[in-house]
Order: sequence, then C-alpha cells, then structure tokens
Amino acid sequence: MEYPLATELGLPPFRPRWPWWGADLQTLRDTLRNPALGPDQGQPILTDLGQGDRLLSSLDGPLDRATNRPLGQGGAAGQARGLVLVLHGLGGSSQAAGVRRLGQLLQRNGFAVLRPNLRGAGQGRPLARGSYAAQCNRDLLPLLAQARQLAGGRPLLAVGLSLGGTVLLNGCLAQEPLGSPTSSPLGLPRLDGLACVSSPLDLVACSAQIDQPRNRLYQRWLLQRLHRQVRTEPLADRSEAVPKDPGGPPPSIRSFDTQITAPRWGYPSVEAYYTGASPLARLLQGAQGRGLGLPPALWLHASDDPWVPVNGTEALAAALAKFSRERGPGRSDAAVLITPGGGHNGFHAQGDPSTASWSDRLVLAWLLRLVESPS
Repeated sequence: MEYPLATELGLPPFRPRWPWWGADLQTLRDTLRNPALGPDQGQPILTDLGQGDRLLSSLDGPLDRATNRPLGQGGAAGQARGLVLVLHGLGGSSQAAGVRRLGQLLQRNGFAVLRPNLRGAGQGRPLARGSYAAQCNRDLLPLLAQARQLAGGRPLLAVGLSLGGTVLLNGCLAQEPLGSPTSSPLGLPRLDGLACVSSPLDLVACSAQIDQPRNRLYQRWLLQRLHRQVRTEPLADRSEAVPKDPGGPPPSIRSFDTQITAPRWGYPSVEAYYTGASPLARLLQGAQGRGLGLPPALWLHASDDPWVPVNGTEALAAALAKFSRERGPGRSDAAVLITPGGGHNGFHAQGDPSTASWSDRLVLAWLLRLVESPS
C-alpha cells in the first residue's frame, strides 16, 4: 500500500520489520528491547504552576554558539531550527524510550527539544500535587508560555505521543474559537506546528477498547503506573487526599478516571470528563466549517492499534478530505496518515536505523517541511 503523504515527505511505505510482526509486538517493542539511548543530557527546566506546584522538563540542545547553553538561555540568538515540545502519553514521562528516541533524532537534525513531565509524572512527581488529565489546560498554559520564551523567536512546535497528542489538541482548540483569528481568554501561546502519533480523539471509545479482554495485561500495566503516581503524591501541604489503597489499583482505566481523574479536574462524572476532554467533535465541527483553528497538524495512526481505536482518526480524515475537495487545490495544513500496521505508537519498520522508528522519521520530515517552507 502506498501513502502519498509519506512519499511527499521522502519516506517509503510503512512495512513492519522482523521480528516485530503484528500489533502487539509493534506496541511492546520498546518495552521488550529498550533502545540504547545513552545517558540523559537534558538540562532541567522548572515551570511554576502556582500554589507551590511545578512541572519538571528536560531541555536538550542544540547549543547557542555564543553562550554554550541550550536555545533561549540568554545571549545571542540560538542556532536551532526551532524548539519542539515532545509530550509523553498515559503512564509515561520525559524518560520514556519513545520520547527520548524522537528527541534525539530531532536534535541531530537541528532542533532544540523540551521534554516535559506532565503533572505527577516521572521525576516531576515530588514537585506537584495531583496528576494530569487528557485536558489539563491550566498546566499547559504556563508550560507553553515558557516554551515560547525558550524558543527565542524561532518556531515553537509540538509532538504528542498517544495521550500527549490529546493534551496538545485540547490546548490548541481552547486557544481560538473555530475559524476565528482572535485569542481566547486562556491566552495559550499558539504553536507553529503539531504532530500527533496514536492519539485518542474519542475517550469513550478508547476506554471501551482498553477494557476489552484481549487488553487485560495492557490495562494492568497502565494501572500499576497510574496507581504508583497517585500513591507517591507529595504529602506536604497537599490540598486533596490521596485515595485509600483498597488492596490494589482500580480494576479498569474507567474506574480510575471515575475515582481520581474526573473529580480532581472538576468534572461531575467520568462521562462528563470523557466527553469534555475528547477533541473529536470539535475537530469534526471545524472540518465542516471554516477550518480547524489549529496550527499545521499531522495525525498518524495504525488501523491495528490495540489501545486506541482508529475510528475517530478515520472520521477526521474523511471530514478533512471533504473540506479539501470543497476548498479546491492547494497544499493542506492538516494531514492524516493511517497505516494498516504499526500497533500503538510502534511503527518499527524495515530500513529503520537503530536510532529512530518510521514514525519518528515521518514526524521529523513533517516538522522540517513546516520550518523550511517559505512564509
């Protein structure tokens, strides 16, 4: 099968590499064979969230020739093409293999990279109460504002892996009313480009998918990570109690979100959380109207993704294709690529170097096209 967008970006069609055949081995590859990425050289960056809470991120070069510091750290203008924020998924962190591998590829191609830990994740756990959600714009606002400063006048781009893409989409959709150039009261700094890999667009469907019997082990693994984040919440001056351990993690992602995520983020029910934090309806509304109200955006999804159903991405692709036909010829700033294989955030393909996956290379090519295109 050929993929016109991949061809445009200089990549061959996705074909799985041996021995990572099938959706589950593609999904688990980085867990079963953790890539050798070397020590983390990122500079710690703190983002103040108010009320004593902070996010911890890692900032990776290129370096400013005048100051020998990462992009945006004072002195002369940095030498980077731009700054790319790479956001982890559910149960992940800035140290996740996929986050670091993509970050290193971007650095080798001239980008500075900011790898945040969302609220309560990874090494940032001691610095903030609570945990993140699919829509956490009050945390995203100060993070993007700081990232815009670090970019130092260069493009500010973002890549969301799995739920990280949902977080970014929700933030972008909150910035402007659909089809309007005016800023919203949130005042979120606008991104110059975005890529989402295996990102949930419909949380109701995603919750039902991960609750399927075939995904029992996946769900247990995710819940162990989520429950560990909750149980290790900082005790000092916290404004909410950590839920009592009933003898183990909640039995499903849905029950975890019912007990913890929805109430902590002000939703009256898990249904309200899933509906309010699902970007699909707003994306479809934009595609059927005057535009998405997003920066140039790429969605990559595998039709055999065992965690996140492809249906939402397919619906978005159909709506964008209809919008494109009605608008007429010309290069679109919104692109969807759906492959028959690749699993969930896998995309380990024939011909991949040891230092990058096919999806990493596709994202790099998309971002390079954005920053190298004439304005």
